[in-house]
Amino acid sequence: MILRLVVTLFLFSSVVFSQEKFIKHTISKGDNISVIAKKYGVKTKAIFDANPNAPKILKLNSVLLIPNKNFTSIKTPVEAVVINNPGSHQVLAKETLWGISKKYNVAVDDLKKANPLLETEGLKIGQQLIIPSNEVASLEKPVQNTEIQNAENSSLVEVEREVLPKETKYAIAKEFGISVAELQKQNPQIKTKLRVGSVLKIKTTKEKADAYLALKPQEKVEEAIVEVPSQFTTGSSEVAEITGDSSSLIKVENHLGLIDQLISTATENIGIRYRSGGTTKAGFDCSGLMYSTFSNFDVKLPRTSIEQSRIGIKVNSDEAQKGDLIFFKTNGRRHINHVGMVVDVADGEIKFVHSSTHGGVIISSTKESYYGRNFSQVNRVLQ
Repeated sequence: MILRLVVTLFLFSSVVFSQEKFIKHTISKGDNISVIAKKYGVKTKAIFDANPNAPKILKLNSVLLIPNKNFTSIKTPVEAVVINNPGSHQVLAKETLWGISKKYNVAVDDLKKANPLLETEGLKIGQQLIIPSNEVASLEKPVQNTEIQNAENSSLVEVEREVLPKETKYAIAKEFGISVAELQKQNPQIKTKLRVGSVLKIKTTKEKADAYLALKPQEKVEEAIVEVPSQFTTGSSEVAEITGDSSSLIKVENHLGLIDQLISTATENIGIRYRSGGTTKAGFDCSGLMYSTFSNFDVKLPRTSIEQSRIGIKVNSDEAQKGDLIFFKTNGRRHINHVGMVVDVADGEIKFVHSSTHGGVIISSTKESYYGRNFSQVNRVLQ
């Protein structure tokens, strides 16, 4: 990635005169449509109109035609763009090694090998990191032509979907090929609770819509009941719930997909501070982070780490998998008092996301001596 730090400076712009209708601009690293448009003082739409056959993602050394526009000699805000060297990354506030590794699709260990000072000095704001990659891909989303976006939206079909007993947001979102976040965006009223009998309006592909409409009402009911077994559902709520001392697992279709979403949701909170009793982005304690993360997908865990340690089934540490809960007895305690979620397992090392009293929501490892000696158990709750 090429990180662009845009600093607004007030400089005198030069007077530009040209008899040409268009200016030719050669694409260099760090360019995108917005940056180019600001550089030449034109609108992005004007650039799209002048280059109807240009790809959405700009290619290095390709040429764009920029509509020529005369500038007068007045004080004009212009932008100075500071660009990092290719293959490097400047550390920003609240960034973590885990987050940076995910941005560039490299291992944390590889980052440490390429930057030896990380082992002794840690991560510092403003620090320039070497990214061990032969090719650094820009993570900036390409600017998309409004007409193209509208065309994509017009290909979607809206269907009405009644919420049936024992259904979850995850199951409904999966049925229509969208994420839980997108389902909630289309239906803001279900962010707090999914109510039986409520009608959702869902935009999806024609194929998914036709498949749903082809189902008979009875088939929909049976399909919904299969998603979450009754032993995990309370009588008055639509939330799948595991109670203490359960030796069973929550069985969901494509549970690996759910686990990936759980990990993504939990790690989005990295950098949020620790707060005793906290279950929101204002602050989390360790069990609060797990409780909140699973609740986003209609899976209700017990509230405390000791209670969470009694659900699902225990597995050996060498059998740990992503999405498992990992427990610790810290500060000399005789009983479990800390919990996290496994996000990666490799070569006997378990990496987990958790909310720690000293660092808030972070990624840690059982290779760290503190967590290695205080490790207690791993529990699996999803299947």
